[in-house]
Amino acid sequence: MPALLRTVARRAAPVLRSPFPVLRANMYSKPPKENIGVVETSVGLGVFTLTILGPSGWILAHLEDYKKKE
Repeated sequence: MPALLRTVARRAAPVLRSPFPVLRANMYSKPPKENIGVVETSVGLGVFTLTILGPSGWILAHLEDYKKKE
């Protein structure tokens, strides 16, 4: 049992001593196979904007309808 505690303490001590642990990501980057055009970028951004802002805009536009109680 003391050997197990010693091993855990040896491995945990450096992590606990440093205020900021060093995080490393294994990322490898290459140039893109195909460049994305201006039209494709515009369509993609438009779809994302509509998807995110569309429902909230609909609710805000019809807020008075939601407030009415029949």
